[in-house]
Amino acid sequence: MLKRNAQQLNDILSDFFNENPELKTSVAEHRAVSAWRELLGEGVSHYTKNVYFRRNVLHVQLTSSVLRAELIMNKQNLIDKLNEYAEMEVVRDIVFR
Repeated sequence: MLKRNAQQLNDILSDFFNENPELKTSVAEHRAVSAWRELLGEGVSHYTKNVYFRRNVLHVQLTSSVLRAELIMNKQNLIDKLNEYAEMEVVRDIVFR
């Protein structure tokens, strides 16, 4: 059977996310949270207690004050990398606790 309206899945998903920007933002936020452990590696993940996203701010709980100070100095670089991984500008700030 010949399909006349056949489209590639990539095009269908792209159209769907363009029609639903809230969902697209939500997926990008989830990517940013999951990117924390992936981008910074197992060493930082060991000292990370909790990572969550609220109102364009990534909140990260750390158990090491030395690591917290180091990450604060590299905050803008981290924001850029997380946004690049999320494929969207969703992280505007990071709060370290």
